[in-house]
Amino acid sequence: MWLDVRFDLDFSLCCGQVFRWKRIGDWWYGVVDDSVLKVRQCGSELMFEGADEEFVRYYFGLNDDLNEISHCIDKDPYIHSALKRFTGLRLVRQDPWNCIVSFICSIQKNIPAIEQMLQKMATKFGEKLHFDGEVFYRGPTVEQLAVASEDELRSCGLGFRAKYLRLTAKKICDETIRLETLKTVPYLKAREQLIEFCGVGLKVADCVLLFSLDKPEAFPVDVWMKRVMLSHYANKLDPALVAKLKSHPTLTDKEYSKLGDFARGYFGKYAGYAQEYLYHYERTQH
Repeated sequence: MWLDVRFDLDFSLCCGQVFRWKRIGDWWYGVVDDSVLKVRQCGSELMFEGADEEFVRYYFGLNDDLNEISHCIDKDPYIHSALKRFTGLRLVRQDPWNCIVSFICSIQKNIPAIEQMLQKMATKFGEKLHFDGEVFYRGPTVEQLAVASEDELRSCGLGFRAKYLRLTAKKICDETIRLETLKTVPYLKAREQLIEFCGVGLKVADCVLLFSLDKPEAFPVDVWMKRVMLSHYANKLDPALVAKLKSHPTLTDKEYSKLGDFARGYFGKYAGYAQEYLYHYERTQH
């Protein structure tokens, strides 16, 4: 497939939004939904197996108007540098259930640890998939985790997250919740519904909304983004808020909400895109 838009596959897969992709030779392999997707980029050509072009365009956000998005969020020198450094980075459209699993696992964990937990769960619960002489595993279904024991989940290295995942899966099954319907619900209302799940706080909810539920205004804030806000945007924030942010290492829900509100007011309707560029740029500077 010839790309008629800006896209960088490596940037998009390595910026902390997806965790079940691995590179083998020149190709990226990912377990997407129920199958394996194989893809590589050579300049303006994107080659792939395991899905049709329509799905690939959707999954990698190739229908997003990156020119408009960049113009909208290019508000200052720091994000301008991030946009220039990672030209072609796009938000990937994930399955909502798998996204919830990933970001509950992300609580107080770094990316390698998240990847390890997800792989262990897939190996334990998921169906085996053979592709190109390699073995892959589907991620656990919501039904599987709803009936799994906490000990089974803890054996995958989840720790306290085991309880969160089990109870969230059970709630989805018991109440026949269809996560996809949140795509049609306004952002704040959708976030309110997500934080009713065990283990889903504001940050996890915003990640799920941004990466799987078509809410580009969602602005996840973790320790990296707090550092960005204090280092590069403090002069635009309420001095009292800045003082509070500097006084302790974590974020209260009120502080988190204020940072998100600032970002949406400052960067506009694509604040989530700004977040991902800033997040990846900050991480790669250290």
